[in-house]
Amino acid sequence: MLGLSYWVVPIFSAVVWTAMLITMLVYWAATGKPRYVTMSEGQHIPYISDIGADYLKAMFIAMSAVTVVTFDLAFIFERWLRHTNKLAPNTSHWQKIYSMCATVAAIVGAAGLILLTIFDCKNHNRLHNIFLGVFIIGYIISAIFICWEYQRLGIHYREHSILRISFWIKLFFIITEVCLAVAFAVCSKQHVYNVAAVLEWCVSFIYCFYVFSFFIDFLPATRSKHHQSKQTEMQVFEESSETERSHMGDGAADNQQYYRGNSQMAVPQTNGYTNGYTNGNGYTNGNTNGYVSHTANGYPKPAVDPSPLPSQNF
Repeated sequence: MLGLSYWVVPIFSAVVWTAMLITMLVYWAATGKPRYVTMSEGQHIPYISDIGADYLKAMFIAMSAVTVVTFDLAFIFERWLRHTNKLAPNTSHWQKIYSMCATVAAIVGAAGLILLTIFDCKNHNRLHNIFLGVFIIGYIISAIFICWEYQRLGIHYREHSILRISFWIKLFFIITEVCLAVAFAVCSKQHVYNVAAVLEWCVSFIYCFYVFSFFIDFLPATRSKHHQSKQTEMQVFEESSETERSHMGDGAADNQQYYRGNSQMAVPQTNGYTNGYTNGNGYTNGNTNGYVSHTANGYPKPAVDPSPLPSQNF
């Protein structure tokens, strides 16, 4: 992927989200901890949306969008790497369905976050709260499905401890975020706004660690890439060695024109010259009328006496 490893994507997303939260807190503290018009009576700690609806709205929209878009890319890359066997492949259609449901839910949650930053709590309070719910519920559902997928993968790939670690991290996120989200909703309903604001900041920072944890899932893909590169280097080395060995020797294996010192232009012979001739006399079978055929050693064959004619004297 453009020379970068896949694990960079969730780390980049988590860094952007964390930088945004810290910048907003520092800005609020540096400006004297002002009380924004969107804050309720008796509220001293602002919500993230209170700061984001003021001078930092442009940053709030931009960095939130970058965070969720890159984070959703991590879901897509994870699905692709399992499909291409660079990560432990899914062993059933249900696991693929869980992965796709997690991706869809993450996209819905991302849309919720982007929309809540656009429809701020100052001018669109009702829509803002709706999209806040979409954001939180979307990513919790996404975490449930991907946790479900990893639980099933861990059963079939017990030798991969990363699957087990990732499963427990995601399960911790689900339990923690659900508990904090419920507490946040209750405190907001009971008008305990300062506690609700603290809970919202906690939910946001825990979400950052959840995004960051996805880099663990891509580590096996990095190892397999290095393993394949090393294997390819060994194959190239072995092939080149075999080629060099095939061209070594006295030339007898490569070219029949070389045999026991014969020149390249010499006519190839199997056993040298047979005797120079087939029957040793310069002719194939000699000449029956003018020459006596010889043996293979050059000596004339012994003459055979003609059979006597029958007597005519009876």
